[in-house]
Amino acid sequence: MNIMSETKRDSFQLVHTLYTVLPMILIQLLLQFKTTESANNIIALPGCSESCGEIPIPYPFGIGTNCSLSKEFNVICEISDDKQNPFLGTNSKVKILNISLSLGQARTSNIISPQCYYKGRPYTSSRCDGPFYNSGCHDGTLADYGDTPFQLNTDKNKFTVIGCNALAYLRLGATTNYSVGCLSMCDSREALINSESCSGIGCCQTAIPKDAHRFYGDFDPLYNNSEVYEFSPCSYVMVVEEAEFKFRTSYVTTNELENATLPMVFDWSIGNTTCNIAQENKSSYACISSNSMCWNRSGGRGYLCNCSHGYEGNPYLHGGCQDIDECANENTCAKPGKCHNYQGGYHCSCPFIWRTNRNNPRECNLNIALVIGMTILLGFVTALSIILLYFVIAKRIKLFEKRKKEQLKQKFFVQNRGLLLQQLIASNEDSTQKMRDFRLHELEKATNNFDNALIIGRGGHGEVYKGILSDQRVVAIKRSKIVDQAEIDQFINEMVILSQINHRNIVKLYGCCLETEVPLLVYEFISNGTLFNHLHVEEHCSLTWKHRLRIAIEAAGAISYLHSSASISVFHRDIKSSNILLDDYFTAKVSDFGASRSVQIDQTGVTTAIQGTYGYLDPEYYSTGRLTQKSDVYSFGVILAELLTRQKPLISSRVFEGGSLIAYFNSSMKENRLFEILDPQVVNEGHQTELKAVANLTELCLRLKGEERPTMKEVVIQLEVLWQPNQHPKHPSRSQILEDKQLMVLDDNTGIDAMSIQCSFEQELRSSSDFSLSK
Repeated sequence: MNIMSETKRDSFQLVHTLYTVLPMILIQLLLQFKTTESANNIIALPGCSESCGEIPIPYPFGIGTNCSLSKEFNVICEISDDKQNPFLGTNSKVKILNISLSLGQARTSNIISPQCYYKGRPYTSSRCDGPFYNSGCHDGTLADYGDTPFQLNTDKNKFTVIGCNALAYLRLGATTNYSVGCLSMCDSREALINSESCSGIGCCQTAIPKDAHRFYGDFDPLYNNSEVYEFSPCSYVMVVEEAEFKFRTSYVTTNELENATLPMVFDWSIGNTTCNIAQENKSSYACISSNSMCWNRSGGRGYLCNCSHGYEGNPYLHGGCQDIDECANENTCAKPGKCHNYQGGYHCSCPFIWRTNRNNPRECNLNIALVIGMTILLGFVTALSIILLYFVIAKRIKLFEKRKKEQLKQKFFVQNRGLLLQQLIASNEDSTQKMRDFRLHELEKATNNFDNALIIGRGGHGEVYKGILSDQRVVAIKRSKIVDQAEIDQFINEMVILSQINHRNIVKLYGCCLETEVPLLVYEFISNGTLFNHLHVEEHCSLTWKHRLRIAIEAAGAISYLHSSASISVFHRDIKSSNILLDDYFTAKVSDFGASRSVQIDQTGVTTAIQGTYGYLDPEYYSTGRLTQKSDVYSFGVILAELLTRQKPLISSRVFEGGSLIAYFNSSMKENRLFEILDPQVVNEGHQTELKAVANLTELCLRLKGEERPTMKEVVIQLEVLWQPNQHPKHPSRSQILEDKQLMVLDDNTGIDAMSIQCSFEQELRSSSDFSLSK
């Protein structure tokens, strides 16, 4: 609707100008001749002070001789607390906090009456001239406004009692019977509730009866705090403005209120007659501004003056009510209407082809009848206009959708901590591994709009797509299908960690895209799948022992780098064979840092929520919640057991009754049955001494107590020592890899029948296409 309205208005802009410019000029000329009252914002009589200190004193109140309407409204300006403060002339103890002309109210500072005891006996407070005794102290609580224009506001004030074992009453006069009262109880300091409201425990409140011109607070002598003086020395009675009073237990347990004051609200009015009677006597009628009106005080006690609708100021002064410029607020008239101010009001005018809304004069509606008439009259021109209008609307809708899409991208950018990414990119400008902030359209182009045919891995959390960037780099793009804060936090955590580390055996993060609800991560493309897929295939052959040992050394080196050589110490927390990727040359790449935790270099561990993969999870971390470097060592030990046995961490009960590879492995080690559980291919290709050494290292990594496990640096050293006798290059060529796949005949002394096993290259290519999304 907004797009249609804006477009139609643009189409008739020229005619609109011709029909509106001249009337607007005439209206502006007429407005120049309007008369107004004084532009000065006056609140007091000429020659009288308008304020005392920072408190405005509006007429009928006044400071000094002949500055107030009557002596009851006289205000005394005194120096107290090192500043000027106004006091009501009828009672010098009543300090004025503010005065409201429109409400006919005055907020004043009320005195609090205490009743105090010491060692079970009453004692004198600085508030009173003499001892309290059981009758208490009443200095400042008596207020008599019977013949004045003031009375206590019964809606905003509450009669309040504070203390333990304190019963007090409010009398509406010095000699009348008790009118209302309340009881505040507490028998111990612990019973007090610091809740800001009076609940009856340490503080109670009750409503005040109507027409309170005289009031007097008094304690009941049968109730006092003589038994609880050790933690509650004083009780207090007061009338206080309910909205400004917040109860604190310190009011009961200390003398904090002894010299304090709290606000209360008085109503005031002019005279004691109604508006009709007052208007008959022009000389005493108080509403003298020409733009004022009179209204009767509720209860029939006097009247008040207010400025008429559209005016503001002081109705008790000549020229006191001034016109309000409603047009100063740009929202007074709804667009495209124009606001015109006049004395006491305003009106909204509508431009050509618009008309005023009958139900809401502030709004303009399109004059459809006029538009139809002009359409018939113009004929061919209108037809062309409609065609033009169609294209304009289509363009605006397209622009609107584009702008909305950009706004959504910006929202996701901020939500996904885009500022943090920009800081990381800026801090890595001189680094060899530079991160990029990819735009969504770049990744859509690289993956043919995330074509399902390009999915190279699926997992419980999402998919991984193969893509080709504009610079011809082949990348893997991880996209989550779970939209929750935990998933976003894991993506951001992985982005932060990978941006600060650089190791040839850790998958490189090229950058990310934060323009989607869950960030997209862009990695280097690792073509040969995961270690898990190469080990646990249905065929009778797998990776050669030399490959397995080299992959173990590379993965261990990467984890050791994370623990002790990176700029920040990182605990991976999810080391498993499916998180070790292999490239074309079977080089290991550690991946998936979503669950990782970075810690200070000198920090040995961190307590955190349990997270990891069942079967690889450190039992000490699982039982204590304490994550350390040794937790990754345990998980790596599970991978070594996989490399030796080609069994999954959770094995079939047909293989081992416990269903756990670690229990199966440890049991075989204790019973000296190691070579019975090893992968026959490993037994055929490796030396017994070498295999026993790797098994012993595996057993050390799998110790229940983390302190008994080696560090990853020690693991690397031991594996490197085992590798040297092989004299194999750590990073073989493609031809060497193919040559190694022709397995040797098993050694006679292994006890296994000799056989020749040929691993097909086609099987290797087939397994290399499995690139699963790390969980």
